Amino acid sequence: MLRLILVLLGLFSAGSVMAIEEPEYAVLESSGALELRSYNSVIVAETLVSGSMDEASSAGFRLIADYIFGNNTSVRGDNEKISMTAPVVMEPASEKIRMTVPVSIEQKAGQWRVHFVMPGEYTMETLPRPNNPAVTLREVPARNYAVIRFSGFTGEDKIAAKTAELMTWLNGKGITPLGKPELARYNPPWTLPFLRRNEIMVAY
Repeated sequence: MLRLILVLLGLFSAGSVMAIEEPEYAVLESSGALELRSYNSVIVAETLVSGSMDEASSAGFRLIADYIFGNNTSVRGDNEKISMTAPVVMEPASEKIRMTVPVSIEQKAGQWRVHFVMPGEYTMETLPRPNNPAVTLREVPARNYAVIRFSGFTGEDKIAAKTAELMTWLNGKGITPLGKPELARYNPPWTLPFLRRNEIMVAY
């Protein structure tokens, strides 16, 4: 765990010198902190974890970080470090987690899907295979997302309020969401709250 923390510190402190890769997208429409975006297809490394949102976030991050830091088998047969990307995304993956209006998220006994987007240089054929069966690779097709951007902490009440704001905006446009809301976080946990970039995303 100490080695993982030191590696993360090195990666994110290097961010001031070398930018961390993010998925490319085109903004189709914007209104303040709200946007409609078009994303190309991407490959994600993901895992399913149970517990509260905070517990699942930490557990999922550790599992996928372990994969990208070398617990994998490359096409050459050795292990390979994969560059860190942003954001780290999580979404409810259990039917026990339901949405109501106004939007709230119930997560006490839920299951969550946590994923990292893989660097664009890889394909499904060239990505190292995870050694841990809890981590899987999946190709996400090109799709559109509605997004609301905000700073600060990502507590349950704030996530619910921001999700409700996003859904109200979509409803006013006559747009029907196609999936569950996803929470995307772009910064390490030691980032000052007012400097953090968080997003609620929903495919449409």
